[in-house]
Amino acid sequence: MIQTLEEFDAYVAAEKKIEPKDWMPDGYRKTLIRQISQHAHSEVVGMLPEGNWITRAPSLQRKAILLAKVQDEAGHGLYLYSAAETLGVERSDLVDDLLSGKAKYSSIFNYPVLTWADIGAIGWLVDGAAILNQVPLCRCSYGPYSRSMIRVCKEESFHQRQGYSIMVELMKGNEAQREMAQDALNRWWWPSLMMFGPSDKDSEHSSQNMKWKIKRFTNDELRQRMVDMTVPQAECIGLKMPDNELKWNDETGHHDFGEIDWDEFYNVLAGNGPCNKERLAVRNKAHNDGAWVREGAVAYAEKKKRKRLKA
Repeated sequence: MIQTLEEFDAYVAAEKKIEPKDWMPDGYRKTLIRQISQHAHSEVVGMLPEGNWITRAPSLQRKAILLAKVQDEAGHGLYLYSAAETLGVERSDLVDDLLSGKAKYSSIFNYPVLTWADIGAIGWLVDGAAILNQVPLCRCSYGPYSRSMIRVCKEESFHQRQGYSIMVELMKGNEAQREMAQDALNRWWWPSLMMFGPSDKDSEHSSQNMKWKIKRFTNDELRQRMVDMTVPQAECIGLKMPDNELKWNDETGHHDFGEIDWDEFYNVLAGNGPCNKERLAVRNKAHNDGAWVREGAVAYAEKKKRKRLKA
């Protein structure tokens, strides 16, 4: 039974899972609440830009695939809110923090989705980055979080493949379709690299999170994997990466790439992105419009409870 920080550190170092009833340092609990809730918020807000394209998908098959993807993301949010609740927080409080703008979510969802090619780029790049971030979380030291990520990662893999397949089909099309695909890559590439967070030298949480085995790789290590994974995929279908400094480095065995616009990263993170206000406004409207469903569910549960007590 864990009772001290030293015992906790040794337990985690031995690759054992921390469960909700185990003793844990306050910092560990707070870090997990912050990370898991932000992850949940990102899944929920991430439904919004793609949901707008369900009725505009170019075929019945694409419509059904995108609908399934958005439904998956709703499920991911549900798993993650449930995981956060095991740490002693109320889901309603987490949702209130999101709606008020107090809580953060992935800044990638504060960019506009202008064309059908953007849906392909989001699946290919954004979900590709998510997979790189989330697969190591299957080995996270906190049991409920690590177990929830197993199914999430399987479904994210499907999301990434459907996005890339859209880009493949567009690159097989006419000149206008190929230009649309290239434009989407140009606009989503750098924000996708920003998804891994600040550079290691500016990341205040990475060191401790790796010690606690919440994270397994640094932000820059995952960002490098993203570049190395994506470049050959783009070249395979004839897309040009929007980075004039990109080149293969024989000495390191990795691609060298240009500098991220960190001013843009922090500006969007601060709530000043192209769609920050729009995303929160739409989410608040959906929450308010759905109040009757929540109220009805509570009333039905109370009615069943009264019947059980009378029986």
